[in-house]
Amino acid sequence: MIINITRNNISNLNWEDFENLKGDEIEETAKQILSIMSLKEKARKMAGDQSMLHAIGMLIHYNKNPISAGRIEQLNIPGIQFTDGPRGIVLNNSTCFPVSMARGATWDIDLEERIGNAIGIEAKAQGANFFGGICINLLRHPAWGRAQETYGEDPHLLGEMGSALLKGVQRHIMACAKHYACNSVENTRFKINVDIDERVLREVYLPHFKKCVNNGVASIMSAYNRVNGKYCGHNEHLLRQILKEDWNFQGFLVTDFVFGIRNGLKAIKAGVDIEMPFKWKMHPKKIVKWVNQGKISEELINESVLRILKQEIRFAKKDNPELYNLDKIASEEHTELALEAARKSIVLLKNVGNLLPLKKESIKKIAVVGKLADMENIGDKGSSRLYPPYVITPLQGIKKALGDSIEVVYNEGKSLTKTKEITKDADIVVIVVGFTWKQEGENMTFAGGDRDTLSLSEDDENLILTLSESCDRCIVVLEGGSAIITERWRQNVPVIIMAWYPGIEGGTAIADIILGNINPSGKLPTVFPKSSEQLPFFDSSTLEIKYDYYHGYKLMDKRGFEPAFPFGYGLSYNTYEYKNLRINKSEIKKGEKIEISFDITNKGDLNGDEIVQLYIGYENSSVDRPKKELKGFTRVNLESQETKKVSLNLDSNDLAYYNTETKQWVVEQIKHIIYVGPSSRASDLLEASFQIS
Repeated sequence: MIINITRNNISNLNWEDFENLKGDEIEETAKQILSIMSLKEKARKMAGDQSMLHAIGMLIHYNKNPISAGRIEQLNIPGIQFTDGPRGIVLNNSTCFPVSMARGATWDIDLEERIGNAIGIEAKAQGANFFGGICINLLRHPAWGRAQETYGEDPHLLGEMGSALLKGVQRHIMACAKHYACNSVENTRFKINVDIDERVLREVYLPHFKKCVNNGVASIMSAYNRVNGKYCGHNEHLLRQILKEDWNFQGFLVTDFVFGIRNGLKAIKAGVDIEMPFKWKMHPKKIVKWVNQGKISEELINESVLRILKQEIRFAKKDNPELYNLDKIASEEHTELALEAARKSIVLLKNVGNLLPLKKESIKKIAVVGKLADMENIGDKGSSRLYPPYVITPLQGIKKALGDSIEVVYNEGKSLTKTKEITKDADIVVIVVGFTWKQEGENMTFAGGDRDTLSLSEDDENLILTLSESCDRCIVVLEGGSAIITERWRQNVPVIIMAWYPGIEGGTAIADIILGNINPSGKLPTVFPKSSEQLPFFDSSTLEIKYDYYHGYKLMDKRGFEPAFPFGYGLSYNTYEYKNLRINKSEIKKGEKIEISFDITNKGDLNGDEIVQLYIGYENSSVDRPKKELKGFTRVNLESQETKKVSLNLDSNDLAYYNTETKQWVVEQIKHIIYVGPSSRASDLLEASFQIS
């Protein structure tokens, strides 16, 4: 029901009464509110509510409380109450989930939506109505400092996981996808210019954002960097032409914080709706002045404010103290969800001789080595930093799981001589090594930035090499935000586990995997190369860079490289057999769909989850295209010796390339190759083909 809104009655309205408005009702209500607002009030909707003086407090403890923007008290308009992410809610002592890269390794859309649901509840319970943590920047190179905040290197995986997270969050509050676009160098993020062809932009660096737009994301955040010479916040092609016109984005666009724009007038013309988090380049007084001077039309202001109002009305909700209360913060339900995510995210990279799972009856003593084994290592301490009420370390997890049944000794590994002495009679040596916020993260004043090397530190590598000489039963557990080069020591140890930054219950999950309480199922969302030469050019100090079509597994395929561990790879304590690949049609027309089916059998003795992957290749394409690219995936649960039929649907419209001359998407009438299997590695894949006519 639409209420007749006037300046006289709006202050008496309860914003929560808008909860059940839909579609045209939201539009009409927003237009009514807009019609009674003065230019000054409209301008205030387009900037953060704080002055630049509040920046000091943010440096001390960023986002301790929700950050307000566009609150108009005299009209009873609440504005947005921002909280950051993406590991969880930055406010107070919220649940810390594994980092997004780890969750990308789960390939679990349902789980990610449930995590989004928990994040939305914890945010709203703490006074926020806007979550700025749907980070879907494509990982072009694993040295990027904020790699841990995104889901991986593939746009299809990014789009599916980001959309799942926003769906969960938006059951409760507004969500924001970021950083739009081509943001994947940290140290020079405020200045770097990305030179990129329109086809590469549209096919590689934007599809995941479009997927989130198609799924109704409330907001998009522009990036700091420049694209083809223009700052993202001033880039009319990115913001107005592609996002708002081509994609018909109905939400509002916010800037990244502080230096997200350099010129407020250019930003508004380009399509920015809100400057965050302060009144600065788009100060309300400046906006009023620009309109009065004829430098910008009031219609452009009206468009931005209407976008904001529509989303605020769309997400208006009545208070529900049973759902949104402080008892939900890091509740047992949410920490169990974090544990599930950590268990599913851990990737077993190597397991020679089936050393894992450990057979406890044959073990008397386990040595746990490495400073990270007893460190609360949950990721970056930049804008994504969380302050959870507790963190289970690997050492704590192993000790708790074993109890008094097996002796556990610990050593930091500082002195190789002492460490060898302590571990010499251990049946198993668990070596926990990797990175922390000091080596990779957001480029803040205190630390972080792009990684200097993809290899472990010399100390860590020497520790592995030394202990593996005296013990042939070493388990290396890696912590970090993306790929790690392992060549110097990989052949010296039987077991390698990638644990990422595993969150509040990470230590419990690591112990569960090692001891066989959980069958590992995680698969890599990014290639682990043998050397940096297998990767695109990357220089964290550069101010100019060319982004071409190829990176990650597509670059490996194009150049014939063999990585250390391929995209989509991960071992289980079972083996899974793929057979009988079949398609329902051998020829389809443009716009039609095809069903792809195959059988998968669990040949092992344990129940387990397998992540099956669908890739598509293009034969005799008129343009340069990847040998194969991910177009589908699903998790399949199988009991021991069970066989299941798996079916995946493929829409031919998803096989188009972007024609830069006609500015149209083109589905080619050519033969397409279907690849199905457990990873992107050619030897793992079944093949079939179909024709588009």
